[in-house]
Amino acid sequence: MKQLFAGRMAGFTLGLAVAAGPALVWASPVDLIGLNVAGAEFTAKELPGKHNHHYFFPESGYFRQWQERGVRMVRFPLKWERLQPVLFGELDAEYAALIDRTLEDAARHDMQVILDIHNYARYRGQLIGTPAVPIAAYADLMGRVAARWHGERALWGYDLMNEPHSGADRYWPATAQAGIDAIRRHDFRRPLLIEGYSWSSSERWPRYNDVLLGLRDPADNLIFSAHTYIDPDASGHYADPPASDFDPMIGVKRVQPFVDWLVRHNKRGHIGEFGVPDDDPRWLEAMDNLLAYLQAHCIPMTYWAAGRSWGGYRLAVEPRDGQDRPQWQVLRKYVGAGQCSEIGPRAPQAAETGAAPRPAS
Repeated sequence: MKQLFAGRMAGFTLGLAVAAGPALVWASPVDLIGLNVAGAEFTAKELPGKHNHHYFFPESGYFRQWQERGVRMVRFPLKWERLQPVLFGELDAEYAALIDRTLEDAARHDMQVILDIHNYARYRGQLIGTPAVPIAAYADLMGRVAARWHGERALWGYDLMNEPHSGADRYWPATAQAGIDAIRRHDFRRPLLIEGYSWSSSERWPRYNDVLLGLRDPADNLIFSAHTYIDPDASGHYADPPASDFDPMIGVKRVQPFVDWLVRHNKRGHIGEFGVPDDDPRWLEAMDNLLAYLQAHCIPMTYWAAGRSWGGYRLAVEPRDGQDRPQWQVLRKYVGAGQCSEIGPRAPQAAETGAAPRPAS
């Protein structure tokens, strides 16, 4: 797999050097492989739902297994309606206490957590920015989130919103700016992850997301976060096996437009979701090529997904009956690798030699 990547790398490397930007600290060195630990956002139509029936938080000690495997970064999806059952209202005591417990357990196992509002720029099915869900209501939520958890040792950053799409796109820049402003009133230190239009697609990113360049963060600590899947429609459903002419470089091709956009605008990047099924080695080969490409550019990725409530979900990396999943055999190659001191992209030559990024000419 690596030989295949090396043979084709020249066709995908970036010809542009990266100007030195603000030091957006991820961890030192950068943890290129993280995980989405999902469950707290499950069964979105059952609201508020019942813990351990409709939705699930990690039990005490859960993070130990990933700590022992070298993983230190977790993206943790949350459901807005459970956290704040009434717009502009107080946070739900039970759901917020479960987040408390999760962050405390993560801290005990030296894990860093990104809190992800996993709502597709909607609340109870209504778009943020419409009269039913004013942008001020979203800002109120983010202010409460930052006020409550900014002191937690395990909290690494905030993912402002998972996958804005369709009608939500028109409101997203103003919504994102409101979220930035609300968080910065309480937390001036942590990074803010900004997802993009059209389901935050890495392939479509340059087509839609120049408007996000107008976002302003007084702490100068934004990271743009794209998602990518490698099934034919990029949905992540993987309804069919790879075709006979499957391209093992498909993941690289789908993420390169995003990386090129980052380089062009001197921004830092992250892949918030990527995953493949466990039932065909060709998916794993493409995954290996993609991870090698991301490592060469110092772009972290949080794999979709871990968590102990997935059952037979084919993309899940959660061990089954004590046995590692096939996807983990690829992921583990990149845990602790890359020698990246800060989030990229950076010029491939610098990545390959371990040299510092070269300033743009």
